[in-house]
Amino acid sequence: MSKSVHLVCASAAIFGLGGSAWAADTPPANTPAMHHAAGAKDAKSAPTDEELIASAMKAAPKKVAENATIVAPDPKGGMRTLRKGSDGFTCMPDNPGTPGPDPMCWDKSAGDWIDAYLNHKTPPAGKVGFMYMLAGGTDASNTDPYAAKPTATNHWVKTGPHVMIVGADASFYDTYPKSADPDTKTPYVMWAGTPYQHLMAPIR
Repeated sequence: MSKSVHLVCASAAIFGLGGSAWAADTPPANTPAMHHAAGAKDAKSAPTDEELIASAMKAAPKKVAENATIVAPDPKGGMRTLRKGSDGFTCMPDNPGTPGPDPMCWDKSAGDWIDAYLNHKTPPAGKVGFMYMLAGGTDASNTDPYAAKPTATNHWVKTGPHVMIVGADASFYDTYPKSADPDTKTPYVMWAGTPYQHLMAPIR
């Protein structure tokens, strides 16, 4: 997910929400720790809602993004809905406080996975989720789900535009590379061996 997830999905509590908070069409109660840990107050200038929506829509294919619910952090650290959607996906705009572009979109099952991550809980079994980050993602540790900055031992990586598969059975992830220092130009498992392992699949 890259700090990508570190969205929705490392920093904050990216996730400090309740289970249903990340369901599609429902704005999360708190800003995700992942790449959106920084709140609106960190932005140099406040973008318009139209600009936020346009940014969020860059995360997924046009047919997905145009019918997705769009949410964004508010100045108080919560989330607000900019546009209601109908396709089961929720998208969030780029966080201007991170080095690279990192808007992202996720489906209902991925939202449940994100909620578990944020609350340091085991993700629900049998719920495979899908996440888009087609505009790219901010760097993150490939081994520590909650690392906030690079160290000599946490294997910081950078992945460009990608999609993520979360919540799959361990046997699924066993078929992909799990190196601490992966080739980020090919599919690999991030956070291998933890409850939050997921497949990172570059698309360029």
